[in-house]
Amino acid sequence: MIKDAYQRTGREALPVGRELLLIGGRRIAAVSGKYFDTLDPSTERVIAQVAEGDAADIDAAVASARKAFEGEWSRMRGADRGHLLLRLAELIRQNQDSLVALESLDSGKPVSAIRRQDLPAVLDTLTYYAGWADKINGQVIPARTDALTYTVLEPVGVVGAIIPWNFPLMIGMWKIAPALACGCTVVLKPAELTPLTALKIGELALEAGFPAGVLNVVPGYGKTAGAALVDHPDVDKITFTGSPAVGRQILRGAAGNLKRVTLELGGKSANIIFPDADLDAAAKAAASGIFFNSGQVCSAGSRILVHESIHEEIVERLVARAAAVRTGNPCEPSTSMGPLVSAAQMRRVLDYIDIGKREGARIATGGARVGDAGYFVAPTVFTEVRHPMRISQEEIFGPVA
Repeated sequence: MIKDAYQRTGREALPVGRELLLIGGRRIAAVSGKYFDTLDPSTERVIAQVAEGDAADIDAAVASARKAFEGEWSRMRGADRGHLLLRLAELIRQNQDSLVALESLDSGKPVSAIRRQDLPAVLDTLTYYAGWADKINGQVIPARTDALTYTVLEPVGVVGAIIPWNFPLMIGMWKIAPALACGCTVVLKPAELTPLTALKIGELALEAGFPAGVLNVVPGYGKTAGAALVDHPDVDKITFTGSPAVGRQILRGAAGNLKRVTLELGGKSANIIFPDADLDAAAKAAASGIFFNSGQVCSAGSRILVHESIHEEIVERLVARAAAVRTGNPCEPSTSMGPLVSAAQMRRVLDYIDIGKREGARIATGGARVGDAGYFVAPTVFTEVRHPMRISQEEIFGPVA
């Protein structure tokens, strides 16, 4: 796939190929015939053109998922579903080098970080829910002696899963594995910025033996494919990770058929450092909390509340740690921070940096783009921040503390 992620990422420019949707066990073009480009954020080069799913393709994917659900899948023994999940985990393990390279190429994440966190989390999630598949039990309720009262847990049905671009593999599996373990079928809508590993996982699921239609993958834009999935009357549940603004839209759309909804949204998480802390450990954790994944984490420690008696020392330590962060080619093992995912995200982060300066905060380090190719922003630390400032209130989603 994508020439095995540019030959495990020498990142040489190759002729741009096309990637198709995965619906009903087959790779097919979008009904509209449209494609969109997906880019390497570290070079701004086009990696591939991806079929652009919209409402017509969502209709086909939901119909395929419904057919699979009402067929053998929801009636399959839990143990057998568990075996398939374990088989998928094994295939991911066998293909891990390709998946790591593809994830890095598509998202800009350093390969070292994917190997350390994302890929192990994918495997742990699959094996965990594989173990649950045959242990989803109801209970007998001793309400009265002359009646048998009991509960049965049944699969919800067709699950629409909408995943973000910051952890495509890991968050994708957080949604896929529990749904499949319970006997549900899935229509997965990956972020248009990072669709490639989702398509690869769909192919591996078929290779593992999952019936056609159990896992469908429809890349596309939120306003078309995502909205169609949310509004679809034959989707029983939506699970979404992303922004609060989109989460509100999903709640409104899900009201149409009272579909169940799970939302994981953004935040403005704070680290608090007291004078009796181990300051070196605290500074290390605080730096990791905001510079990991270029700050593109919903639980990033983007606000650091420090007792005034240790303020200057913590600032010095954070500045030193920011200076030690190595930005650059995500495929180099020594790279600790890659680019932001897109030009739009880079502009958003740089705009927030400008807002912070206008509001009166002081930049202790960073605060600018790095280089002129790729969406790199320097690790940035603001001081003299007052709580009412926008940079203290709003999620920046970049390497800005």
